[in-house]
This record gives sequence, C-alpha cells and structure tokens, in this order.
Amino acid sequence: MIILGLDPGLGTTGWGLIRAEGNRIGHVAHGKLVTDTKATLPRRLAHLDAMLAALIADHAPEAAAVEEVFVNSNAQSTLKLGQARGVVLCAAARVGIDVGEYKPSTVKKSVVGVGNADKEQVHAMVSRLLPGVKIVGADAADALAVAICHAHHLASARFGVR
Repeated sequence: MIILGLDPGLGTTGWGLIRAEGNRIGHVAHGKLVTDTKATLPRRLAHLDAMLAALIADHAPEAAAVEEVFVNSNAQSTLKLGQARGVVLCAAARVGIDVGEYKPSTVKKSVVGVGNADKEQVHAMVSRLLPGVKIVGADAADALAVAICHAHHLASARFGVR
C-alpha cells in the first residue's frame, strides 16, 4: 500500500510517500509544495490544490494522513494553516482516498516512542526508519513521520492491536 503523509502549510506543504507491506515500510518519494507569498490567499489555496491533485495523480496513493491542527498564539497563522489543511483534506477526499488524522503527540509517539519528542528526534527516527533517504527539509520529514504513523496504525488495526 502506498501512503501519502502530508504536513499542511500555506507557504510550504511537506509531503512524503511510503510503501507499507505488513509491518515493513519503504520510501517512495517526498518533497515540498510551495506557494507564492505574493499571491492572494485564494490563488495560493488554488495553487496548493492543483499541486496536490498532480501529486496524487502521479503516485496514486491508496491512503493519506495529516496531523490535526494545533492552535498557536497567532490566530491569523492558525486560520491560514486550517485553510491549507482543508485544501489537503479535500484534495484526497475528491479522489476517494481515506485520510487518517493524528495529533502531533500521536505521530511523535508512533515514530519516536514518546509523545513529547522534539522535531530533531522525530527527524532522526524518520531517517533511521528510511535508511539512505536524503530528506529535503523539516516539512517533508514531518510528512514522512505522519505517513509512518498511519502505516503503524493501519497495521495494528489489521492485527486487532490497539
């Protein structure tokens, strides 16, 4: 199964594709989708949607996963993040892909083993779980972590583990 992990953001959305076979995972591809900061919000959201549609068409993932939105101190930033996340969810749903949603602490616990791990620990474990992969930035690493988390949850559900 090909799983698409997404780390939504209005400026940069990280994405990561992994192949999950039972409890084994392997890297397929990863990267960043970047919108023009000088464009209007509707144009940026439309561009993000078009890039996601192309990514999904190119790789045909069977499942997708995103992190749930956390509220930060800047309400405007949280709102923009929520709008980008809505585009991400819609792009996957439009083509019939089920989307798993996970709290950041759940992703960290799934990848590192503890829910309060810092970004460096998560990225180090993603690199360890996907040996030889040169990860292009924090957004892509986070997206790969979300995909790995989803793979673990799908495998656990298949075997009746909670």
